[in-house]
Amino acid sequence: MHHGELAVLVQPNEFLIIGGAGLGSLIIGNPPGTLKSALSMTLGLLKPDPFNAKAYGELLQVLYEILRTARKDGLIGLERHIETPAESEIFAKYPNFLHHGAAVSILCDTLKVLLGGTVEDHHLSEILDNDLEQQHHEAMAAPAAINKVGDAMPGFGIVAAVLGVIVTMASIGGAASEIGEKVGAALVGTFLGILLSYGVLGPIAQAIEVRIASEHAYMLCIKTALLSFARGDAPMSAVEFARRNIEPSSRPSFAELEALTRQKAA
Repeated sequence: MHHGELAVLVQPNEFLIIGGAGLGSLIIGNPPGTLKSALSMTLGLLKPDPFNAKAYGELLQVLYEILRTARKDGLIGLERHIETPAESEIFAKYPNFLHHGAAVSILCDTLKVLLGGTVEDHHLSEILDNDLEQQHHEAMAAPAAINKVGDAMPGFGIVAAVLGVIVTMASIGGAASEIGEKVGAALVGTFLGILLSYGVLGPIAQAIEVRIASEHAYMLCIKTALLSFARGDAPMSAVEFARRNIEPSSRPSFAELEALTRQKAA
């Protein structure tokens, strides 16, 4: 629209300097686990948010069936399900939930604690809070790393621009068109650094944080149901407490919850 030459923006050296510096700082400043998480979470943004209304409906179903089994057969009757959830016929009905390793772990591990019968309600709440806090802290390391690299991108762009100016100064006695071309190439570095910072890496980190918050809300739903059941509430009451913990946009109605639980009871 400005009648500029798009080819001017194609500056491999600038891309190499900024991209190499950014990637190098990411690798140097973070452990391999965080790098792997950052990559997988970034690629995961290409897919829809898995924690939608359908996922919550399935979660409420599995919570109801597990807690109903515990109330009916006792916690001893749950032992074979929580010891090897991958082989449980209850969990096999809910593949999406079973695929979420952290959710299965917190549900089964907490039920094992209840099976032991040695933990009081307020201590159980503390255990769950500590578990969720550590999971959240670990997950947030990936967007924090991406944000730090994004914050550094304008500085890397300046480095690339300064190197371009140094190269230009060596040709200061040449033709004006040649000097202008070199100055333009140097300024591409500054442009690219700022664009990557505020237009690419920053939004990616923000999107990952939103996805992590969505997963954290899913885990809090499990925590609410477990604490309700631990204090003696009926399975339906515990699941209702969990339902109220879901954001309204993804929350099934009470009538939908009744339909889901009646289906499982049948």
